[in-house]
Formats: sequence, C-alpha cells, structure tokens
Amino acid sequence: MSNDLRVPAEQLYRDELEALIAGEKHPVPAGWRMSPRSVLTYICGGKAGKKEITAKYIGHTRLVEIAIATLVTDRALLLIGEPGTAKSWLSEHLAAAINGDSTRVVQGTAGTTEEQIRYSWNYAMLIASGPSDAALVRSPVFRAMEAGGLVRFEEITRCASEVQDAMISILSEKRLSIAELAKEVPARKGFSVIATANTRDRGVNDMSAALKRRFNIVVLPSPSDLATEVGIVQKRVKELAASLDLGADLPAVSAAEQVCTIFRELRMGQTLDGKNKVKSPSGALSTAEAISLLANSMALAGNFGSGTVEAADIAAGLQGAVVKDDDKDHVIWQEYLNNVMKKRGAGWRDLYRACEERNAGGRKVKVKEDGEEDEEKA
Repeated sequence: MSNDLRVPAEQLYRDELEALIAGEKHPVPAGWRMSPRSVLTYICGGKAGKKEITAKYIGHTRLVEIAIATLVTDRALLLIGEPGTAKSWLSEHLAAAINGDSTRVVQGTAGTTEEQIRYSWNYAMLIASGPSDAALVRSPVFRAMEAGGLVRFEEITRCASEVQDAMISILSEKRLSIAELAKEVPARKGFSVIATANTRDRGVNDMSAALKRRFNIVVLPSPSDLATEVGIVQKRVKELAASLDLGADLPAVSAAEQVCTIFRELRMGQTLDGKNKVKSPSGALSTAEAISLLANSMALAGNFGSGTVEAADIAAGLQGAVVKDDDKDHVIWQEYLNNVMKKRGAGWRDLYRACEERNAGGRKVKVKEDGEEDEEKA
C-alpha cells in the first residue's frame, strides 16, 4: 500500500484500468487508452472479462455518456453542480481512464494567474541566457496540449474573468502562442479540457458568453433519492476507511441514513414526507460533506471513544456541518431538533439527545418515552 496521503485514481484503480485496456474490443480514439464504451464501464461499473469493475460514479448514466461523447469531439467539457455532486471526482476518473494521468490540474482560486494557465519562466535561466525552451515553465494546460491529453480546470468560476478568458484562444485555435520565442505550440489530437464550476459561486466571477460557447455543459444533480445518497456515502466512507487508519468500525447503515436524511431535509427545506417545512442553513450540506462527517465520526470513535461510532460522535460533526459562522444557523438547527428530530421516536432518541447537548453548550437532556424532555445542568 502506498504511503501517499492521496493516491491518483489511475494508481488506485490500476488493475481495473489494465483489465479494460487488455480486453478492449472497440475503436479507441486518438490520444485515448481505451474506447468510450470502456471508459463508461470504468466510471459506472461492469465487467472486463472476469474482472469486476466497481462503479466510481453513482448517478445518471446518460450524463456520463454525454460527458464522454463530448471529449471525443474537439469541444471542452464543463461539469456544473451543487457542492458535493462529484464534479471533481468524475473529472479525475475521466482523465484517469482516458489518459492514465489525472494529475494535470489547474486549481481555480482568486489568486490564479494567467501564467498558471499558459506558461511562465525560470527567471534565473531567463536572466542568465534569455528566453529559451529550457527556461520555459509549462503549465498543466501547456503539457496537456503537447501530450495530446486532458487537463482538469477545477472551480473555473473562482478565477478572475480576465484569467478565465485566457482559455478562449486555446479552446478556439487549439494553439498556444509564445511571443518571446516567436513560435506557437499546436495541440495534439486528444487534447481537451474538463472544467468544473460550483453553482454556489454564480455571481462571483461569471464566465463570459464567449468562454461558455467553447464548452459543452453537463449539469450533475444531487442524488435523486435517499437510498441512492446513502449508497454513495457508505461506499465512499468504506473506501476512505480502507486508506486511512481511523481505528473504528464502519458506521451502521442506520447512522448513514440518519445523516443523509438530515442533510436532505435541510437542503430541500422540508421533511422527506413533505408534511413539514424547515428552514435551510447557509451551508451546502452536500453528499461529500456527509461522507466527511461520517469519516470524522470514525476518527473520533477510534481515537477517543469505544471504536464503534455512536450518536455523540455523529452529533459533533453535525454541529459543525450545520452551524457555520452565521448565528441564524444556530436558530435553524435548534428549530429542526425541536420540531423534527425530537418527534421521530426511539430510533432517533440518542442522536437527538447528543445533538441537543452539543447545541445547548453542555445542557444534558433526558428524553422520556412520551417525547417530553427533562434538563440537567452539566
């Protein structure tokens, strides 16, 4: 097992990728390692000979087909969705399957510069001998163009508009001009861009219409139902537990169901049965955050608890996930505890009591069989 904290997808799933390549029966596009059908099998699951291929993305297969078909053409791909809808996860696995290299990444932030998209210089060599190919520092986009591969552009709308627009000529002309060397670098067949954008960031740095026209846009929805979301959460928590020494047993299915139920109801603004309205807090409460919460609960249980994830371990994570810096979130969470969770019966009693104690700053709560509560000072 690797000692790296995070292993790229092409290394983590090397056996599956090699099995798909070895059993390839369909035409492979220029610059690709396998056919679009095999990429779909790698992403959505299936078989390669006798090798079982695990599903990397659980959702709408048609959306994955559209994304793969886009990359076969000369169009770039833009994945849009709420936080935690597996945009980055899908882009990484697409790059791993198609090129075997998911590490060519531009991370979009407010501090991303045009040089990080195009190229920069080794200034020591530049001063010593002037502009030269050896002094050129190639960006991930530059390297992908030279290799005829994919580059991932994460959170593109976090970049300033003028930085985003550095991509327009690259996506239109498929060439990168280096004025200092009086030459242009053409993109080889297979070059494309997979960008991601967060719907919560709309209005921060909106993409120009000219840039949007260079992308095919695929909107990734949140999981369609509770069972699907619980399945995703369980799968990813199991994978995280296998790679990290968390020291605890996997959370029970009921724990994952409770966390996902709370997150879905607070996201939607109503209970799952549609009978009660609830207020939504400022946080995203995404599927990714549910995964992180349960993994952290395992770390708490393994290092400071019994080794079994209990209600108190989950409540600690829920408090931080729901109640951010906004005082309003504290009120919303308290109302949800009193109006929804408290009334759900014995199966929710331990979690309600643990959450109420956390939210009340140490006030211990005893819940009677009739749903009434007694209070004790900690």
